[in-house]
Amino acid sequence: MAHLAKDNRKLVARVRRIGGQVAALERALTPDADCGAVLHQLAAVRGAVNGLMLQVLEGHLREHVAPANRRGQAELEPVMAVLRSYLK
Repeated sequence: MAHLAKDNRKLVARVRRIGGQVAALERALTPDADCGAVLHQLAAVRGAVNGLMLQVLEGHLREHVAPANRRGQAELEPVMAVLRSYLK
């Protein structure tokens, strides 16, 4: 997928940050852990994964689904708006 190759460094950096968040979550899961802090970390991980999903999905839609013309890109904007609000 061409759009993945184009954004490869950014995507890998994002995945590494998510890995760090997951590692922190794993360390936080101790018997004396504060539930609020664990829930907060879980929400952060979920948000980060959703952001990654949105970035890859948007690239896919723009490169492979919508025609490479102005009309196709313009028609894609309402779909992207819904996806952004859903994955937020």
